[in-house]
Amino acid sequence: MNATEKVRIGTRGSPLALAQAHEVRARLTASCPSLAAPEAVDIVVIRTTGDAIQDRPLSEIGGKGLFTRELDEAMLRGDIDLAVHSMKDVPTVLPDGIDLPCMLEREDPRDAFLSLKASCLADLPSDSVVGTASLRRQAQILAHFPHLRVQILRGNVQTRMQRLEEGVVDATLLALAGLRRLGLDDRATSVLDTDEMLPAVAQGAIGITCRASHRAMYDILQPLSHLPTMICVSCERSFLQTLDGSCRTPIAGLAELIEDGTRLLLRGFVANPDGSGVRTGARTGLAEDAIRLGRDLAMELAAGPCGRAYGMGG
Repeated sequence: MNATEKVRIGTRGSPLALAQAHEVRARLTASCPSLAAPEAVDIVVIRTTGDAIQDRPLSEIGGKGLFTRELDEAMLRGDIDLAVHSMKDVPTVLPDGIDLPCMLEREDPRDAFLSLKASCLADLPSDSVVGTASLRRQAQILAHFPHLRVQILRGNVQTRMQRLEEGVVDATLLALAGLRRLGLDDRATSVLDTDEMLPAVAQGAIGITCRASHRAMYDILQPLSHLPTMICVSCERSFLQTLDGSCRTPIAGLAELIEDGTRLLLRGFVANPDGSGVRTGARTGLAEDAIRLGRDLAMELAAGPCGRAYGMGG
């Protein structure tokens, strides 16, 4: 890049989104000498619809694109050069003109359990209230622990932790990766095993998008991209896309590299929001076949009497 050019990083304004944007800026300035000057990389905060509407579940107001749409529009206008996203918020189909050439190395994808009353979900008394805005978490909680109640709880990490402290809910679940990036992982009461709570697709991964026509951005992002994360997240997103997944559908998926990174293990979960109709499965395959592996497991879980409920029925 020309030494006089600036790179403008777009981000949401939540503390976690800003922490992720600052992490990307630090990595860019460390890897690209032309961006080392303090003023060479700007962070531009853009308010998204998902941030503005906090009184309703995401499933009622439009799903995943609520956290990315305004950033995409700003990028296509040329107001920003890059956008930093939590990959679990990114729709599986990107708008025309937007590309996703980079993902940072993934953090721990598991969910953290937070409570002042119990050490884990299994220890909560009957009728305890677990706060979450995630249908994925809701479905798995109700499937494993039908004696618990789930209440919609939206807001950023700090807001949800405050509601817990105020006694609005008895427990809540948050992504461990987000807590770590905020330096708040010591607030987790425990970490949930993936056999109990399978993560959201792409949870723990940070993605960076740019305009497809802005080739200079590809060059500066290449040193930041982590191939194993790209492989696993691509597999999970293929699984989600084939199931036509959105915030209206409880879907979970986790791909992990095995056998020295040459093969993938993908586990998937699909259910109804009330925890009924659970279908789970797992597949292994070559890492180079990540997208096909995700598609194949999705088709396996969609086959059967519950397939229409999961968006596969046509």
